[in-house]
Amino acid sequence: MRPRAWVLVLAAVFAVLQLANVTGRDTPDSKNYVSYALTLGGADQRQAAGRTVDWACAGKASAAERAQSVNVVHFHSPSPAGRVFAECREDELRRVERRLAAGQTDGHVVPFVAPRLRAIFEVRPGYPVFLLPFVTVFGVTWGVWLASVLVTVAGGVLAFLVLRTLSVPVPLALTGQALYYVLPVGTTAMRPMTEGLMLALTLTAVWGCALALTRRARAGTALVAGALLTLFTVKHAQALFLGVCLAGAGAAIAVWRRRHGRAAGRGVVAITAAGCVAVAGTLLLARLLRYPSEAESMQDLLTNHYTHPDRVRPWREFLHLEWDFWVEWLRRQLLTPLFPAALAAGVWGARRRPAFGVFLLAAASTGFLTQAGHPDINIWGDRLIVLAWLLPVVGLPLLLEPLVRRVVPVPVQGSLDEVSGGGLPETHSMR
Repeated sequence: MRPRAWVLVLAAVFAVLQLANVTGRDTPDSKNYVSYALTLGGADQRQAAGRTVDWACAGKASAAERAQSVNVVHFHSPSPAGRVFAECREDELRRVERRLAAGQTDGHVVPFVAPRLRAIFEVRPGYPVFLLPFVTVFGVTWGVWLASVLVTVAGGVLAFLVLRTLSVPVPLALTGQALYYVLPVGTTAMRPMTEGLMLALTLTAVWGCALALTRRARAGTALVAGALLTLFTVKHAQALFLGVCLAGAGAAIAVWRRRHGRAAGRGVVAITAAGCVAVAGTLLLARLLRYPSEAESMQDLLTNHYTHPDRVRPWREFLHLEWDFWVEWLRRQLLTPLFPAALAAGVWGARRRPAFGVFLLAAASTGFLTQAGHPDINIWGDRLIVLAWLLPVVGLPLLLEPLVRRVVPVPVQGSLDEVSGGGLPETHSMR
């Protein structure tokens, strides 16, 4: 089969496997995003609350039923699904009704949480807008599932395109796509949260960097700029982090080349400029639109979502927590060192394309910045740091490239002929 067909086969297999878990992937934050999408579609607060709660509680009921079916003591007992659903629905709607009666009716997000926490979700319209057509046409359950599948499939395809732009052989580019699906990036992207879109948009920016370094500076810069602009609507902190990291990476490459008697390169300069504009634009727009500040985010963290009084000295306590968090995080990583090993392999592979590798490392570093901004060890699944997994997704195929080329010689020209209809010249190094 042609490479395009293999890409579709991998995507289809992944999508079919996701039918095993249509519900039950939601997190507490998911209700805010789904209700946001429903109110954008014309539902009032109570209608959006009812549909969102039905979806979330159905997931809890299904999980309870599955758990009991394999319980060594109670597996023969009647299903608890009905009871769990009813209790969940009553509890959630009671809290919402109490807040609506208290006048918390502004904005698009149903008041599942306190007003200050709701304000954080209100400034993230990108993911609810993405969800809107799916929940409108297919309903909440299947609409959320289908949206999650499509955004995750898109991330895998983008990993393939990045590697083919770098003239990596087709089997290894497909390996990168498969790694995206089977590593924690795929699991996290399938959750009804902003992370799926963030991963796909960050990979879009990485693809733009690859194009810019292979003498398609205009197209590459357009992709980077578009990804950064869209990220602002999804989660503006990620747009800020990615802009800072790409600008810093581009500046480092330009300085390195200048010191070795070479021009910085049009693509590198363009990406650096796009990153700088993104940083300035994000800070300015966030201020003009009165988005919650970093101080508000810090209070959210230190007060456990505003369930305790505000801290008087938040920075001192935040830095104390930051140190303790990374000590404990490192201890846990050394206990099961898959993640550090994958990162090390990704870095080693990225060395095969030094200039691109710097940009890839910069994009992956936004995962650590996101985690550092919210050092909560209790957040399940390491979803905040998930962007760092993009390093092994792209770097591991690059690490395996010499082995594959020795076994099956592959021409380096025309790397995207099968996908985009045109070849790209190869630019591998910073030299």
